[in-house]
Amino acid sequence: MGAMMRAADWSLSPLGPPDTWPASLRTVVGLMLACPQPMFVAWGPQLGFLYNDGYRSILGTKHPWALGRPFQQIWAEIWPDIAPLIDRAMGGEATWSENLHLVMERHGYPEDTWYTFSYSPVRDEAGMVAGMFCACTETTGQILAGRQRAAAEAALRESEARFRTMADHAPVMIWTTEPDGRCSYLNSRWYEFTGQERAAGEGFGWLDAVHPEDRPRAEAGFRTANSGRQAFQSDYRLRCADDAYAHVLDTAAPRFGQAGEYLGYIGSVIDISERQAAAQSVTLSEARFRALVEASAQIVWTCHPDGGMLERSPSWCAFTGQDEADSIGHGWQQAVHPDDRSRVAAEWAACVATHGTYEIEYRLRHHAGGYRWTLARGVPLQDAEGRILTWVGMNIDIEEQRAAEAALHRLNAELENRVAERTRERDRIWLLSQELMLIADFDGVISAVNPAWSLLLGWDQASLPGQHLVDLLHPEDLEPTLHEIRRLSQGQPTPRFENRYRNRDGGWHWISWTAVPADGLIHAVGRDVTAEKSAAAALRAAEEQLRQAQKMEAVGQLTGGIAHDFNNLLTGIIGSLALLKKRVAEGRVAETGRYVAAATESAERAAALTQRLLAFARRQPLDPRVVEIPGLIRSMEELLRRTIGESITLSIDIAPDLAPTLCDPNQLENAILNLVINARDAMPKGGRLRISAAPVRIGPGEEASPGDYIGITVTDTGSGMQPAVAARAFDPFFTTKPIGQGTGLGLSMIYGFVRQSGGMVSLRTAPGEGTSVRLCLPHYAGGATTVRDSVLAGLASAPKAELGETVLIVEDEPVVRSVLVEVLRDLGYRALEAVDGREALKLLGEDRRLDLMVTDVGLPGGMNGRQLADAARVLRPGLRILFVTGYADAAGLSGDRLEPGMALIAKPFEAGALARRIRGLIEA
Repeated sequence: MGAMMRAADWSLSPLGPPDTWPASLRTVVGLMLACPQPMFVAWGPQLGFLYNDGYRSILGTKHPWALGRPFQQIWAEIWPDIAPLIDRAMGGEATWSENLHLVMERHGYPEDTWYTFSYSPVRDEAGMVAGMFCACTETTGQILAGRQRAAAEAALRESEARFRTMADHAPVMIWTTEPDGRCSYLNSRWYEFTGQERAAGEGFGWLDAVHPEDRPRAEAGFRTANSGRQAFQSDYRLRCADDAYAHVLDTAAPRFGQAGEYLGYIGSVIDISERQAAAQSVTLSEARFRALVEASAQIVWTCHPDGGMLERSPSWCAFTGQDEADSIGHGWQQAVHPDDRSRVAAEWAACVATHGTYEIEYRLRHHAGGYRWTLARGVPLQDAEGRILTWVGMNIDIEEQRAAEAALHRLNAELENRVAERTRERDRIWLLSQELMLIADFDGVISAVNPAWSLLLGWDQASLPGQHLVDLLHPEDLEPTLHEIRRLSQGQPTPRFENRYRNRDGGWHWISWTAVPADGLIHAVGRDVTAEKSAAAALRAAEEQLRQAQKMEAVGQLTGGIAHDFNNLLTGIIGSLALLKKRVAEGRVAETGRYVAAATESAERAAALTQRLLAFARRQPLDPRVVEIPGLIRSMEELLRRTIGESITLSIDIAPDLAPTLCDPNQLENAILNLVINARDAMPKGGRLRISAAPVRIGPGEEASPGDYIGITVTDTGSGMQPAVAARAFDPFFTTKPIGQGTGLGLSMIYGFVRQSGGMVSLRTAPGEGTSVRLCLPHYAGGATTVRDSVLAGLASAPKAELGETVLIVEDEPVVRSVLVEVLRDLGYRALEAVDGREALKLLGEDRRLDLMVTDVGLPGGMNGRQLADAARVLRPGLRILFVTGYADAAGLSGDRLEPGMALIAKPFEAGALARRIRGLIEA
């Protein structure tokens, strides 16, 4: 590098010619060039770059271009990484970096490199830092080699871990040894099988589990195989965890390294107790077979593969009277009846040739004289290649069986005669029966019908077979009939099934069928029940007329009672207003207050009566709020105690952390109060009354949808109800109280309110055991703050309007509309009027301020209040809307969840309540 520096053109270098370099720079460069370690010097403001021969390999293709050029220009790609270190060195601070990772482009492409180096400041003659000196060593090869080694070690550890995991989950015992024969690993199965403690089997501890009698042989065989580095195999008895011993087979293969060095064994131990037991069982089975042959009462024999008798059977000789010498070979055939001998010999020869099972009946000579029928059966015993080893067979004496069969044949002949007679009787029933008889397949195709089809339905008996039942069925009965046919095809009988069949004249007959599946066909008998059906329908119509008459009578009674109550209330209102008018005309204004109060009280009682009627009809306009059941019940406790009196003990049991529900709190209070009053009336001599509230889960099949509910239960110890009374407890107009003490609307009103709120009501009662009524109201998933109206004052204390606030009144009843307008104007609102939806939409379309719209739900002109509200929100998004109605279902509002910015107030209402509802909506 010294010669290259002397020959280089330094005119373009920030360092200038070498003879102009300061002595301090020349000294450092001289030291650097004499050192073989990679080094460089960066000098001057631009850090001109000088390096020695050792650094050339680090520069790669940047040499010799890099000589004398600015440091940053040479190593621009790593400048962000080393600039902080350079700044510290040029500031007079020496730095040291070990194995620093740098991505360098020294061969024209990025590559990962690592270096250990130091940056040292170099001062000039004036003592100022004029440059820096670096001695470096590239450690890339060491880093990569270390990483490869670490990866290899990790892979080895992972491989060993996988092996141990696999071995620990293997169904057999697995082990490994070191070259000296010591066991280094036994899997979990070994310790589970032997009951040894963990690691106790390592080394030569596994021999402790070997049966003492087998240990010397097993140990010697293992040591010999290990010293010879040969495959090992040994069977011995191994102690089990229950201290019993099992026969095992221990096998292993030697392991060798890549250089051929011996690494030890890897082996496995399997339980062969079942194999040993099977071998012993075979030996025992053979002994038993020989004993069976000797002791059997049947004729047992064995033969050579060629068919000659192999061994003497005492039972054969005892039965036939043959000597042993006479029966061996093919001599046994001499005991066969001469008429059967050729047939027996041919069948036996065929089975021997084909290896087939031998089975034949023939007569065999009996030692007492004569011949007896026997059944001979023989099977070949074959090896794995299919070669016959021997024949094993038996002759069974069937003389009595053959005699019984002959007797059976005679009996069958007699039975055939009886069956023929029964068949003739069945045919007579088929022909003479007045009921329909049918045979059809499971596709509904008719196979046969009896003559009654012609008599009853008018169809030609001969024309029906081959037709489909569908062609004769009433269309409404088609699907049920096909379903019943499918049940019959599945083997299920039909005890009773009714459908309609068309007769030839086009009329319909109701047929009641009984059917069974048999022999792949449907056998059915049908009875004409058309007259019975007509009579039953007439009876149902008469009963319905009777119920309607009873209902109309009850309605008449209720209507009379309501008319009487309303006349009383109207008398109070009209009389009070007449006196009020007279006193005002006389100037006696001070006396008018009590007449106003009397008229108001009568009007409020009339409103309560209409609300009860609407609740009974399930049409009252509910005002659903988020209700906390515990707070509501506790707030009623004092009222309930005053209602029931001192003779009845009241207890309240409310489950903790009860979820809220969404319902009309006033209607819920009325429902609970009604139930408490009913309970009080059922306990005239006193008793116990319990009100409880707890979570309830309702499943499928109930009156309400499945889900989570709040159950409010009112239970008394009163007289209870008879089943007939309980069945009608929720019926409208039904009451057990004396005339004048109940209308029969209380429980109906409760039922209507709960069902309208999305819940259900259940009743449990028995005579003498009291009554329990449970109201189930659905969980509310929103917030849990109870919203309740406070007791409101009159119009005098109602909140006033803000300046310029405008309300649109949409009401078709002139008197009601004028009252609403007058109330709003008294409160300071600007009131606009519209008779129907058309006029309201015209006002809504004008460019004027409008804060709220009050609309009746039932409007004339084809657009109801709810439809008007939807149209208004299109013209004026977010407009506050207050619905006014006395019959919510008229516009489908019953049970609705109103949109934000909408509310509902029920007629009749007090003017102050209207004012507060309007103020609340505007300020919301």
